[in-house]
Amino acid sequence: MKILITGANGMLAKEIREKFEEGNELILTDVSELDITNKEGVINFVKEKQPELIINCAAFTAVDKAEECQELAEKINGDGPTNLAIAAKEAGAKLVHISTDYVFGGNLDLDKDYKEDDEKNPVTAYGITKLHGEQGIEKNMDEYYIFRTAWLYGIGGNNFVKTMTKLGSTRDEINVVADQHGSPTYAKDLSEIVYQAVNKKIPYGIYNATNEGYTTWYDFTKEILAEQGIECKVNPVTTDEYIEMMKITQAKRPFNSQMSKNKLKEAGIIVPEWKDGLKRYLAEAKNVEE
Repeated sequence: MKILITGANGMLAKEIREKFEEGNELILTDVSELDITNKEGVINFVKEKQPELIINCAAFTAVDKAEECQELAEKINGDGPTNLAIAAKEAGAKLVHISTDYVFGGNLDLDKDYKEDDEKNPVTAYGITKLHGEQGIEKNMDEYYIFRTAWLYGIGGNNFVKTMTKLGSTRDEINVVADQHGSPTYAKDLSEIVYQAVNKKIPYGIYNATNEGYTTWYDFTKEILAEQGIECKVNPVTTDEYIEMMKITQAKRPFNSQMSKNKLKEAGIIVPEWKDGLKRYLAEAKNVEE
């Protein structure tokens, strides 16, 4: 299969590339090769390359910066996926797009988790623009997969696990937010979910796609340190306390990022548990460092 991967140098895209490279012809692009905000350019590129599948990993992911750069975030997160959908439809290609829990409001009671069809009420520029991208795809084509993920980490670049490992190794105690709930998601596991979905040809549509199980940043941090035998006191704090201590201004974070994976599992997709994903990530990260 000929597959176009946009944003091909990003953390998730690198895992996607590795997963799909065997037996497929990959067309890898970053913004220098393909600017997804340029509608005419996207249509012409896709028409020339004729991919059978487009996997869009290009995104404006800086949640706080999106508040200041909403126009740019809208072009990348809203217009970009829409352009890809239009181009894919014209070329007869399928589309895979990565979205986010931020399309929901994040204030659901903690005894509940978000289902794919629950009300969308994004409260940040990032969430609003990502929702626009989803809507642009839905409006312009039928043969697509949208995978909503959250709390993503992986090999390469900075991520929460790497940051907490460094802080825990160099400090006697650290403060970590304990009132935000979600599912830490290993990028390799997300790429496997995408791979399974495409190859099993599950029904098209929108799927929540994180590792299984729920936790908080505080408990996630404790697990990160415990897995590595790092002794450091971890203090639970509220989001408001953390903002006050750090003297920062940030976009609103969802208190509930818990998303049900029942739809994904009912389609026959295996969804690993988050603690298992963390163990495998730490083992791989250690091998990379060595």
